Amino acid sequence: MNESSALIERLKRIATTGIPAQGDDRADDAWLTGGLAKAQLHEIFATVDDSASGAGFAVASVLAARAAPVMWLRTEASERQGGRLHATGLVEMGLDVSSLVLGLVEDETDLLRAAADAARCHGVGTLLIESWGRAPKIDLTATRRLMLAAEASGVTILSLRIGADPVPSAAASRWQVAACRSRPLEADAPGKPTFDIELLRRRGGQAGLRWRVEWDRDAYIFDNTAFAFGGSKTIPGAGIPVAADRAAADDAAASVRRTG
Repeated sequence: MNESSALIERLKRIATTGIPAQGDDRADDAWLTGGLAKAQLHEIFATVDDSASGAGFAVASVLAARAAPVMWLRTEASERQGGRLHATGLVEMGLDVSSLVLGLVEDETDLLRAAADAARCHGVGTLLIESWGRAPKIDLTATRRLMLAAEASGVTILSLRIGADPVPSAAASRWQVAACRSRPLEADAPGKPTFDIELLRRRGGQAGLRWRVEWDRDAYIFDNTAFAFGGSKTIPGAGIPVAADRAAADDAAASVRRTG
């Protein structure tokens, strides 16, 4: 209990010095500049091969919404399959890792239990819940509870689903994320993080929309203007190094604070 209270107080202190929130327009493309709607549950799906893109889109969405600090919950299985979070990669996306608290839990049951507690913490800007595979306990009932908690507390909840098929849920929106060819910079340097985004479902709105976007870490926006007249020729998924190899980046990953 004392450790939980200390964590809540730390998140509150981080929140007081975070990036100010901006207005929230719910036009179909509002997320490009304003991130996903706050105080709601959103689902982000990606294949195992595109797990880094899914995580990168989640992080960028937090930044676009000015919704730090972040509580990122993962299971031990997620860490084994996806590797440790790479602090250097997160910084390259534009995230201040001092505003990130990482919670590592044993299994799916503990993940939902920890998520229920974190979702009620007003000091959290965004709660990111990462799961791999089917994760059958993240069902309609569980997502309804998370949505109610988000609406009550004002915390935005992102459910990052890697290698899972969409199932009925109470999420406000559902997104499919894949790697996309990036445009080269000068001297053929790797381009900006680039994503292929599809809106699979949006409560009360249109679905089936699709965008190809670059992440602009300086402006904190998703930019789709570069792809108005077609794509480019370089490496798919370039510039999204948010997860490190299991045995690599130990020093960098150590700077991401952990709890649990």
